[in-house]
Amino acid sequence: MSAAGDRLQDTARQVALALPDVSHGYPFTPGLDVYKVAGKVFLIVTDDPDEQIITVKCEPEHARTHVRGYVSITPGRYLDKRHWISLGPGPGITKRLATNAVEDSYDLTVERLPRRDRPRSR
Repeated sequence: MSAAGDRLQDTARQVALALPDVSHGYPFTPGLDVYKVAGKVFLIVTDDPDEQIITVKCEPEHARTHVRGYVSITPGRYLDKRHWISLGPGPGITKRLATNAVEDSYDLTVERLPRRDRPRSR
């Protein structure tokens, strides 16, 4: 079953906040809820009800596969189009897909941190 936009956004927020050492706020604009680990962005959730998307970090090969495989996954908004994707509500966008996208983005961000800045557990 496809996730509606509000459920997609709620899922992303819940998953992100359950991960170790996550902070969030609105550093760019009031309409973008930004989630970070050790000061590095891994998730952006729009608060615009007309554009219910989440934007996550993604390996370039996986990003291309997702963009080709889902009509509501596009190259990332706001950030590098090779390393970020945006997911919107639509066919095939499930709670599991959104959860995996957020967790994968977090993991990619953490693995690029210096060891001293990495969260202790996941």
